[in-house]
Amino acid sequence: MADRKAFLLRVDPALLESLQRWAADDLRSLNAQIEFVLRRALQQAGRLPPAKGSEGG
Repeated sequence: MADRKAFLLRVDPALLESLQRWAADDLRSLNAQIEFVLRRALQQAGRLPPAKGSEGG
């Protein structure tokens, strides 16, 4: 399993509630949903670093 870092995130309660509902709809934990949203945003912005062990080509 990949190493994980914990950090405090302050977020608007309405935003948190929306993320919790979305996570439940997708059968994910809230943490997994936040990672999913962040990863997708980074990918769309072209800022997602290459996956470990992947080789370009």
